[in-house]
Amino acid sequence: MTAIANDSAVGMPSATVPWFGRLYVQVLLGIALGSLIGYLWPDVGTALKPLGDALIKMIKMAIAPIVFLTVVHGIASLGDMRKAGRIGLKALIYFEVTTTIALILGLIVINLTQPGVGMHVALASLDAKLVASYVAQSHDQSVVSFLMNIIPSTVGGAFTNGDTLQVLFFAVLFGIALQRFGDRGKPVLDLIEQLSKIFFILIGMIMQVAPIGAFGAIAFTIGKYGAGTIVSLSHFMLTFYVTCLLFVFVGLGIVARLAGFSILKLIRYLREELLLVLGLSGSESVMPRFMVKMTVAGCSESTVGLVVPTGYTFNLDGTCIYLTMAAVFLAQATDTPLTIVHQIVLVAVCLLTSKGAAAIPGSGFIVLAATLGTIGHVPVASIALLLGIDRFMSEARALTNFIGTAVATVVISKWEGELDTQQFAHILDNPDAVKLSF
Repeated sequence: MTAIANDSAVGMPSATVPWFGRLYVQVLLGIALGSLIGYLWPDVGTALKPLGDALIKMIKMAIAPIVFLTVVHGIASLGDMRKAGRIGLKALIYFEVTTTIALILGLIVINLTQPGVGMHVALASLDAKLVASYVAQSHDQSVVSFLMNIIPSTVGGAFTNGDTLQVLFFAVLFGIALQRFGDRGKPVLDLIEQLSKIFFILIGMIMQVAPIGAFGAIAFTIGKYGAGTIVSLSHFMLTFYVTCLLFVFVGLGIVARLAGFSILKLIRYLREELLLVLGLSGSESVMPRFMVKMTVAGCSESTVGLVVPTGYTFNLDGTCIYLTMAAVFLAQATDTPLTIVHQIVLVAVCLLTSKGAAAIPGSGFIVLAATLGTIGHVPVASIALLLGIDRFMSEARALTNFIGTAVATVVISKWEGELDTQQFAHILDNPDAVKLSF
């Protein structure tokens, strides 16, 4: 994707772009206006939901081809297939370590703050029918089913189902086969590179309406759930948000410092993507831009192609924090005692149930239901207590997941000795010098 990135991004002084012409400013204005409409006219805000859904659907239709083309190009361009395996292994080890730390951090904070203690919520007062669909879907979540689902039933099915992990699996195999084909595969590799450029132009066309999509999505969230649900569970929400901030700026901040860069500068560089994640309550829609921007910043094409799509499934730091905190909070709120042994089991179970959560609609509730059902101690029906605030919680989960994957991409590129440190430092110091032309 080096060639792709060079054609897709050009140095441009920020003075040539008016402030209102920058995507992050337009998205921020869309979020602010959507919040205002959702608060003042809830019915109107709720009716604007199709705007956000349309943007997400348009971007999702291009994600599978972009992941496939990028990964195939990166792997087929490698001279040594052992390198791809080494990158994948390092990524998985890194993901397991960081997500375990996230789980433990959430567990420590929720036990110290105890936001659910004293609520004395009676299960009879909760409507279990509200979460019945989530509970039903949670029964399908198991280690075996997750691993089997990585393998697509058909090649076309991987693309039509929109399952990023299935597309990644096929792309890795195809890339290895193309590399083994040798010089005879050069025309195919050139075609893949040209197709990649076309798809990134397509994404650029779609992103022009991103502020409208963010406007509709946030208007729906505020209009449907309102400020009342936030106030009623504000203690738990505040605790969760603070924990995510602690993980990002302290935990990931230390990792970034050890790798020789500033987490604050990386966040500033990715501010447009972060605002879209906030507005749409999900990070999948920004994957194409994210992959290009990390390559433009100096990360190797092969690392970006393997780490980013894999990180979207395995490196869910925010989701892991939420799972342990939500499970213990519900136990506190329903006066369900949790011993140390129960909480250790909870961490172990969450390490398994959190995998693949990003690809599941309503993932927070489905995975939480699967977790509670597995440990069998906290009543699964108690998740109805969180139904009204899950949309707001998903924003913090998605932002934390996204930043975690960004840091992982840089760190693993540096471990591989394929981070252009001079380019990376320059881009982080001058984020406005890069303008994506797609």
